[in-house]
Amino acid sequence: MVQGLLRTISFCVCVGMVQAQIEFPAGKGPGKGKHIVLVSGDEEYRSEEALPELAAILSKRHGFRCTVLFAIDPADGTVRPDKATNIPGLEALRTADLMILFTRFRDLPDAQMKHFADYLETGKPIVAMRTATHAFQLKSSTTYARFSANDKPTDGGFGKQVLGETWISHHGKHNVESTRGVVAKGQEAHPILRGVSDVWGPSDVYKIRQPLDVSIHPLLMGQILTGMKQADSPVADARNNPMMPVAWIKSYTSANGKQPRIFTTTMGAAEDLLNEGVRRMLINACYWGLKMEAKIKANSDVGLVGVYTPTHFSFGGYKKGQKPEDFRPR
Repeated sequence: MVQGLLRTISFCVCVGMVQAQIEFPAGKGPGKGKHIVLVSGDEEYRSEEALPELAAILSKRHGFRCTVLFAIDPADGTVRPDKATNIPGLEALRTADLMILFTRFRDLPDAQMKHFADYLETGKPIVAMRTATHAFQLKSSTTYARFSANDKPTDGGFGKQVLGETWISHHGKHNVESTRGVVAKGQEAHPILRGVSDVWGPSDVYKIRQPLDVSIHPLLMGQILTGMKQADSPVADARNNPMMPVAWIKSYTSANGKQPRIFTTTMGAAEDLLNEGVRRMLINACYWGLKMEAKIKANSDVGLVGVYTPTHFSFGGYKKGQKPEDFRPR
């Protein structure tokens, strides 16, 4: 009887874990055998919509096995981007070959942060999107305070230490001026930009401190446009001279001396993924991070999977009452 009860408890726990995430089996493609874990959890830019779509493209069109994690309300199992204290399933990072991170000011308990910290020490790559520059704001944890965006000893926590920069401010006018990506001088042949063109997104340009940290190598500069349409003209003021980087690479040296490849873009809101150039850049970045740049094709298929109609970014604008599986592209 006891063994039967234990099996029942084990089954319930496993079901809960499955319900708290979405699994995408590997399709055909160069990524076969590689596991990518995508971690969502931001209140504004709809990472809970963007990352399942990105995972579907990576799995169906490129062969990667993908796991998407969400901010979950433990009371009912629904996706709650404004619930900063819970992202179950981070143990999936133990088998990850690459992590895609799109969180904002998460205040996770130590048990969950440990999986994240352990991943950093593996020396495996990271693709960071939009608010990942300020991924954590740990209000009670002293164990992992060094990752908090407000950590003074590190001058910006995870963003500054690992990605090269933390949240500074909006450079373009939020929800008024959109972003056109311009290839940084001398980076035209970089593998991440192979086949990438006409990059645009409605999310605005973030400010980056000048002069740039020596560890940051810009790939794409953000030209501020006068409006929220791709055809809008650039603003004529000094904010475009010089333009701020909106995509860059660097190498983070972990405590054990490993140097994983790191790609960061301050673009990446769910609506930005409607742009082929943004999708291609992100997918190419995964190949590059995994040291598979030789397999990047300029004409590879980065088409959307299923019907993708992302919600416009806003605080509190997430779809209420949804379970993780509801975000699977169909």
